[in-house]
Amino acid sequence: LCGKMAPNFKKRSGWVYQFFQVLQDSLFSSESDNSLYFTYSGQSNTLEVRDLTYQVDTASQVPWFEQLAQFKIPWLSHGSQDSRELGIQNLSFKVRSGQMLAIIGSSGCGRVSLLDVITGRHHGGKMKSGSIWINRQPSTPQVVRKCVAHVRQHDQLLPNLTVRETLAFVAQMRLPKSFSQAQRDKRVEDVIAELRPRQCANTRVGNAHVGGSPLLWNPGILILDEPTSGLDSFTAHNLVKTLSRLAKGNRLVLISLHQPRSDIFKLFDLVLLMTSGTTIYLGAAQHMVQYFTAVGYPCPRYSNPADFYVDLTSINRYSREQEMATREKAQSLAALFLEKVRGFDDFLWKAETKELDVGTCAASQTLLQDSGYLSIPIEQPGAVQQFATLIRRQISNDFRDLPTLFIHGVEACLMSLIIGFLYYGHGDIKLSFMDMAALLFMIGALIPFNVILDVISKCHSERAMLYHELDDGLYTAGPYFFAKVLGELPEHCAYVIIYGMPIYWLANLRPGLERFLLYFLLVWLVGFCCRAMALAAAAMLPTFHMSSFFCNALYNSFYLTGGFMINLDNLWIAPSWIAKVSFLRWCFAGLMQVQFNGFPYTAQIGNVTFSVPGETIVSAMDLNSHPLYTIYLILVGISGGFLFLYYLSLRFIKQKSSQDW
Repeated sequence: LCGKMAPNFKKRSGWVYQFFQVLQDSLFSSESDNSLYFTYSGQSNTLEVRDLTYQVDTASQVPWFEQLAQFKIPWLSHGSQDSRELGIQNLSFKVRSGQMLAIIGSSGCGRVSLLDVITGRHHGGKMKSGSIWINRQPSTPQVVRKCVAHVRQHDQLLPNLTVRETLAFVAQMRLPKSFSQAQRDKRVEDVIAELRPRQCANTRVGNAHVGGSPLLWNPGILILDEPTSGLDSFTAHNLVKTLSRLAKGNRLVLISLHQPRSDIFKLFDLVLLMTSGTTIYLGAAQHMVQYFTAVGYPCPRYSNPADFYVDLTSINRYSREQEMATREKAQSLAALFLEKVRGFDDFLWKAETKELDVGTCAASQTLLQDSGYLSIPIEQPGAVQQFATLIRRQISNDFRDLPTLFIHGVEACLMSLIIGFLYYGHGDIKLSFMDMAALLFMIGALIPFNVILDVISKCHSERAMLYHELDDGLYTAGPYFFAKVLGELPEHCAYVIIYGMPIYWLANLRPGLERFLLYFLLVWLVGFCCRAMALAAAAMLPTFHMSSFFCNALYNSFYLTGGFMINLDNLWIAPSWIAKVSFLRWCFAGLMQVQFNGFPYTAQIGNVTFSVPGETIVSAMDLNSHPLYTIYLILVGISGGFLFLYYLSLRFIKQKSSQDW
């Protein structure tokens, strides 16, 4: 209705039309755009890039397993001249607090490489020359962690936590120990108020992106990689408007975009237009059209300058001739710009002699008087606090996924009932020795099917989040390791109870509380060994398919050497060593001892009934070579070995998700 009536009002009366526009805007914005909850009250920040030339090793961007699939040797392809290309060439700029710099350009222009170099995450690349300075200090990981907050394009979050809980987790990890819980809660609420997601603050994240987490510790420099990707135009505009508001609060904001729409382009203070790693334009957004008009490329009327000039400087690779022509044009424009800004301290093209950011900086200084927030130095909480916060997050996320928990419970119950009813109803008729041995072997051997796939799938879904949080120093590998292992114990215990108890009673195993507890502990331990093996494989290998293949290979080898398929005495040297670390073998041996040791086994052949000591039968299968308590200790040792391998993988292997390699 508003859109249809507005033109008629414009024709009749100018002031009525203006009033109607204000009314229409108020329908879409219920809060004042000028409210600033997070003015940065520390010293003004500067980010300076001096003569930066950065070389990308394209071979290092290809995962080693994909190179093997292409019949290439990974360590030989790295460092070859064919795999190297310049990602950034002779780039210089200087940005101060109170400014928002937008980096735009077509795909492959060097935006990602530039952000990686600034944030110190240039894996697989090398700085050939130049330097990065933050607040007049050479950039180091410590300086970056203290001053810079980096919001990535593909941040992954736990899907079953709400927006408020996700922010509260970061508040527990980032804010100083001196902050009370009430102060932490207030900071979370102020971030929600600043970003305006009140209507979804208590909505589960669902793997969506929550970019407000860095604001909790109030950084002076905010860097965002493609923050508008995947958003509709209205939401994208409001997001950039919020970032502009944050920049006016004495903060330096640096964002990368492809081709922003025109109303978003107007919000930028400065624009860096790049192509093939070179600077085509760097200056005020409002003077970009004036600059290109002066060099012979005026923007057509009613066209978006960002679209027009990104297209103008893009490299057309449709044919070799077109690629050479467009590349020569881009190189000439880059050389022309360098000539025009030669001698400028901040390397910005200026339409006038006065500084363009005086008004912005002045406005920022007036806002400082009204803000009670100070910049928060990064003071990492202790290991105990990290563990407590992580385990609360782990348990909350897992137990809110009720459909998954229900499915796992149903799977465990069905497997238990199928096995139990298969051996149910014998009464006084005793099962044959082989039937009983098969039952005991199946009890331990069928647990891994569901446990392994579930654990590996969950770990790989959280892997990108884990990598970014470890890389940001939000916590260390040790607290996460203990929180992950202990946080899954409630679900593991429930699974073993649902799986193990019905089988015991339906199959009429050896009665007695002591025998049941010994049986239950064995089933619990073999299930925990499966879980530890899956955790280690998920952290050690880069993809879900490789981890599941590795676990299936181990499981099959453990299954075949478990002592049921073939007598352990008859194994040759290689499988006999595998049998020593097979948790299925030790579980089977323990269950056989619990069921048979100390009890005579009565068997009937024809009309002859005879009794055989249970120990004799177990010893005949070479399952009685170790006492029962030793079997428990061996299972604990095997699970501890897998957990140690899991910790080493977390500590020393980059936990990148498969799409980030």
